[in-house]
Amino acid sequence: MQQASNSKTFRLEIVSAERNLFSGEASFVVVPGVDGELGIYPNHTPLLTKIKPGTLKFQATNESGETLFFVAGGFLEIQPTVVTVLADTVVRGEEIDQARAEEAKRNAEEAIAKAPEDKIALATAQAELSYAMAELKTLQKYKARS
Repeated sequence: MQQASNSKTFRLEIVSAERNLFSGEASFVVVPGVDGELGIYPNHTPLLTKIKPGTLKFQATNESGETLFFVAGGFLEIQPTVVTVLADTVVRGEEIDQARAEEAKRNAEEAIAKAPEDKIALATAQAELSYAMAELKTLQKYKARS
């Protein structure tokens, strides 16, 4: 019989296809899942879900404030003592390129305006707009904390 843990932290792994962005102990993490934001604390029920574009925030045990990332695509896996974020895209709040994100937003808005009859092009443009807006929102949250 497994004994319940009294730990106030869990192991958090944040990984993209290119690199490992964080590996350490955390007291909580909030991840944008396809069904809404998920707040994870120690001893959370095991879960596997898809990630949608948005802000990931967490509290590392060796940091005084919360850390913010922009994440998109991939999966969140919650195990009893380890939470793994395996995202297609992970960008630290301070590394978000505002000019590029604003340009992507403008391009997506133009594509939406030009493609009202082409359902595939419209859906692609709407997804690109959602991505750019989520990235800009993460940057806004990061700047508000700085």
